[in-house]
Amino acid sequence: MLSKVEICGVNTSKLPVLTNAEKEILFKRIKQGDKSAREEFVKGNLRLVLSVLQRFSQRGENADDLFQIGCIGLMKSIDNFNTELNVQFSTYAVPMIIGEIRRYLRDNSSIRVSRSLKDIAYKALSAKEKLMGQSEREPTIEEISKEIDIPAKDIMNALSAIQDPMSLFEPIYNDNGDAIFVMDQVSDEKSLDENWIEHIALKEAMKKLTGREKHILNLRFFKGKTQIEVAQEIGVSCNKTHYNFKRKGFGAKKDYEVTFFPQVFFVL
Repeated sequence: MLSKVEICGVNTSKLPVLTNAEKEILFKRIKQGDKSAREEFVKGNLRLVLSVLQRFSQRGENADDLFQIGCIGLMKSIDNFNTELNVQFSTYAVPMIIGEIRRYLRDNSSIRVSRSLKDIAYKALSAKEKLMGQSEREPTIEEISKEIDIPAKDIMNALSAIQDPMSLFEPIYNDNGDAIFVMDQVSDEKSLDENWIEHIALKEAMKKLTGREKHILNLRFFKGKTQIEVAQEIGVSCNKTHYNFKRKGFGAKKDYEVTFFPQVFFVL
């Protein structure tokens, strides 16, 4: 079970939840310069920040500090979100919030990833490029595992570890020759192909779900429906949709895939 994030001075159990219709109305007011609407929208999406914080709960960082940083990411998302795009606000905001927190940790943390994890990650990323060149498609985690003869779960742990903030000048591999640094692996504005890492983790996690549970997840995470709206659509209680995922093991702290479904675990 995911640990509940406690924030000083914030009653997280009573934070409001906005429907998609309410979000649309508030965004129209925000675009017209309505500051009260912006404040209401921020309050209605604080659970989004809390869900992201669960991803960093095992790092031993101060939750209050991370919450404040996450709120900055949330406000930046509100200011930059384009309502004309066919994208849910939460889909746009989550990477922005994560990025803001990672930048903060990068600038304030001395945590370093172990040499063995960096070696595995480098081999996996190299294998990915090789296999993409051969098949002209993104390889699965199983294909990479077979290519480098390393268990898939070890590969996922290594890829997850290097997604945490690191110095661009930190070496990630050194095989009795010149060191290869993080900056050597930077592509465009994202290091280590972050979207691909989360994509393959998502595919791995989805394998544990039944068709019905995949449908629930699609409604909740990809279509941006609230847990209450999902429950109404499938005809069950709100608590049952939450329970179904925890029963499948998605609440276990050691399951790497749990971090890829943050919106499923809102405390409503």
